[in-house]
Amino acid sequence: MAKAAPAEQLRLLELAALDSEITKLTRQVSEATADAQLAAAEAALQEARAAQVQIQQEVEAAAAALKDSELAVEKVAAHIAKDQARINANAGTASDMMALSHEIDSLTVRRNGLEDAELELMGTLEELQTQAEAAGELTATRTGEHGEHLARRDAAVAELQEQLAGTRSARAELAATFDEPLISTYERLRTRNGIGAARLFHGTSEASGMALAAGDLAEIKAAPADEIVFCPDTGAILVRSAEWGA
Repeated sequence: MAKAAPAEQLRLLELAALDSEITKLTRQVSEATADAQLAAAEAALQEARAAQVQIQQEVEAAAAALKDSELAVEKVAAHIAKDQARINANAGTASDMMALSHEIDSLTVRRNGLEDAELELMGTLEELQTQAEAAGELTATRTGEHGEHLARRDAAVAELQEQLAGTRSARAELAATFDEPLISTYERLRTRNGIGAARLFHGTSEASGMALAAGDLAEIKAAPADEIVFCPDTGAILVRSAEWGA
């Protein structure tokens, strides 16, 4: 049977406590990194950015439509001016002048319709520009909120990682002080079952949280103090002490 001085077995509990702390801190780092508030802020920022892109596209489309409308008005106005110049110059027969006059009337109606549409487009563009400005302000607000959450999350993660690094360093230093057979047994059991060593406290294995069967408990109590004994349920090293009722 493997043996180790009772004091050495007792020190395994210090190592187990550090391993437990490392597990807890590792989990906390993962949870802090995932940060639900930061995720919500990120989603809100992406939504604001998408809305800003959408409204900006609408602004550009409305501006292009207004430009086309302005060009159409200018084209009709130029045509009217050309016809009016021919009338003013009396460049043609009476029939030609009459035809030009009718054309000017028709073009004037068309120009009026185009100008009404142009005014409507101007109003639409102005409204969209106002919405775009509001969307930009919202994106700026969401960017600031996201930055605050990111800074808070990063600070929390950095603090936990610092604690984790310190605990791992302390763990490495302590592990190096054990004899190879004992630490190897501990590491093998911890890797296999998650727990390398735990107390036997008033007949209960703190590795499993279960009271030992009478036969197992009697066998463990009868073992020499320097003999390494194991939890029958988890396989972890059970550290005994008379003060713990074991």
